[in-house]
Amino acid sequence: MVSNTKLPEITQRKQVAKSRLFAIEQIDLTFSNGVKREYERMQGSGRGAVLIVPMLDNETMLLVREYCAGTHSYELGFPKGLIDEGESPEFAANRELKEEVGYGAETLTHVHRVSTAPAFFAASMEIFLAQNLYEEKLPGDEPEELDIVPWKLADYQSLLAQPDFNEARSIAALMLVRDIVNNSAVECSK
Repeated sequence: MVSNTKLPEITQRKQVAKSRLFAIEQIDLTFSNGVKREYERMQGSGRGAVLIVPMLDNETMLLVREYCAGTHSYELGFPKGLIDEGESPEFAANRELKEEVGYGAETLTHVHRVSTAPAFFAASMEIFLAQNLYEEKLPGDEPEELDIVPWKLADYQSLLAQPDFNEARSIAALMLVRDIVNNSAVECSK
């Protein structure tokens, strides 16, 4: 159910910092009860991002292990990336899939849109299920070859127990796709 609460009025906005990837904006707000607050929020590129759960077959997902600067560690997760200017989310998902795991998808199903820390970050990510894969490798922007890790969907609980599989977006995608794939398998068996 959507709230009918009136949004606060933005009375002033100014950029306080900018990097290659993000801009930090200060916003002054007045709430409907008269309370005034100053917030800072990060603005992304505005085009969003994609995360893809590739199914090699009806039982096997493909994950990638890659270096993550935020945690200065190698993390296991699903392929993902930014939507480039002029791209649709579907095109970006297939491009990222080809760059990161060396496969394209004949079937891309939009699963869900998620936000990352909406209290202070204005960015969204589109989650896709990729099926009917075919081999095709595109050059990507990764500094090193990614480790491709096949994983049985039925063994998702041991994946959740892996210390390097902890990114919330990948966990959410796993659970959403698990339900879709399991429901499809039930429908096919009828």
